[in-house]
Amino acid sequence: MEPGEYARMHAVEERMWWYRGLHANLLGQLARHARPGAAILDAGCGTGGLLARLAGEAVGLDYAEVAARYARSKSGRRVVVGSINDLPFSQGAFAAVVSADVLAHRSVDEARALAELRRCLAPGGVVILNLPAYRWLASRHDRRVHQVRRYTRSRLARLLGSAGFRAIFTSYWNTILFPLMVLRRLLFSGGEAGDVRLMPAPVEALFRGAVVLESRLLARGVRLPFGGSVLAVGVKDG
Repeated sequence: MEPGEYARMHAVEERMWWYRGLHANLLGQLARHARPGAAILDAGCGTGGLLARLAGEAVGLDYAEVAARYARSKSGRRVVVGSINDLPFSQGAFAAVVSADVLAHRSVDEARALAELRRCLAPGGVVILNLPAYRWLASRHDRRVHQVRRYTRSRLARLLGSAGFRAIFTSYWNTILFPLMVLRRLLFSGGEAGDVRLMPAPVEALFRGAVVLESRLLARGVRLPFGGSVLAVGVKDG
């Protein structure tokens, strides 16, 4: 990720509608599938917005030292600098792992990263992934944050299965606002202002309401048929 993107993320992730929706979705799936107080790894914690909201024993990991510094300051948690391709944790150390938009990065080996996540999960542990959807939605923002892959729900389920996980939930989200996202990406291609920025307050409130509604549906197990991101939950059996 370009260094300036970390500063932008740090500045807005606690208020921007997209991050609010992302964090609500991940927390909702943790509440559904992970036992209370479980040891959790945030693999690719960025600047720490989600890490600060995790309950119980939680550890962050990020490849970039600048992100780790932000995350430590924001969350007060332990944050390790390292790669998801070679996690510096013991086998079975966690009952749950969350990872938001990390497998899509150019420095990540999908198969190796998923194998590492599985190794670090205890039997019965859950992995919760969020990833960008649809290759045709790639934009200038993807290049800024070094994303080289986008996913469909079926592809992500197959990836989990090939890595030894049992996919128990997959869904798209950012469905209500998806037409606006498509128009912006295809017509304006994420102009110089980038995607990581606050909108005017009334727009933020409207967009936040849309993703909050979706988060509530996802937390009840409803699967949304399309959207800008894919959410998936897998279980390590045995």
